[in-house]
Parts: sequence; structure tokens; C-alpha cells
Amino acid sequence: QLQFVESGGGLVQPGGSLRLSCAASRFTLDYYDIGWFRQAPGKEREGVSCISRNDGSTYYADSVKGRFTISKDNAKNTVYLQMNSLKPEDTAVYYCGRSIGCTLRARDFASWGQGTQVTISS
Repeated sequence: QLQFVESGGGLVQPGGSLRLSCAASRFTLDYYDIGWFRQAPGKEREGVSCISRNDGSTYYADSVKGRFTISKDNAKNTVYLQMNSLKPEDTAVYYCGRSIGCTLRARDFASWGQGTQVTISS
């Protein structure tokens, strides 16, 4: 089973930035479509972003487009999610995992890590 470890979450003020990291062990991230989804209390999972294994194409939910950037460092076997201009509605637990195609549908994530909490509040 693929194992992911997310990190980088925290508490920031609205308008601030965070960079989340998604590290993999015992497999190569570049072999898969890797994405991020989030889940806020009482809400359904929401696909946030994805990076394609084929050509590195990136995909974003409308809610984060222009503010979030997904990238990967193959040498470090790590995928990142740079989040800028953060809003209170971005508050959620963020998970990274293998996406079956970069559909941004939460149900298409086949495996994911334990998540990292992101809280946006003044």
C-alpha cells in the first residue's frame, strides 16, 4: 500500500501563506497522479489540486485557482502545495494521495496520508 506523510499545516492569519509537503516512502511519487484534497468539519471532501504523472500538468479547484500552486521535487520524492492569500474558508484537514486520474473528485483518491491541519483565523 502506498504511504504518504503530509506536513506543513498550521495556524495563519487571513491573507497569509503556507506550504504543505507530501512525502512518500517505499515508492516513487512520479509514477502516479498525486493530488490534494481537504475536509472541513461537517463538510464533504473537496479535491483541491493534482499534478499529472504523464507530463506534470496541474489542475486546481475553482475555489483555489490563482492562489494555490502544486509542484513536485522528484529528487526529494515530495509533492508540495503552496497556498497563498489564504482565507478562513480554506480551514480544513489537507490530505495528499494517489489520484486515479487528475479528476479532482475526492472519490478518485485511492490512498492518502494522515492529513495536516490548516487553520486560517485572525
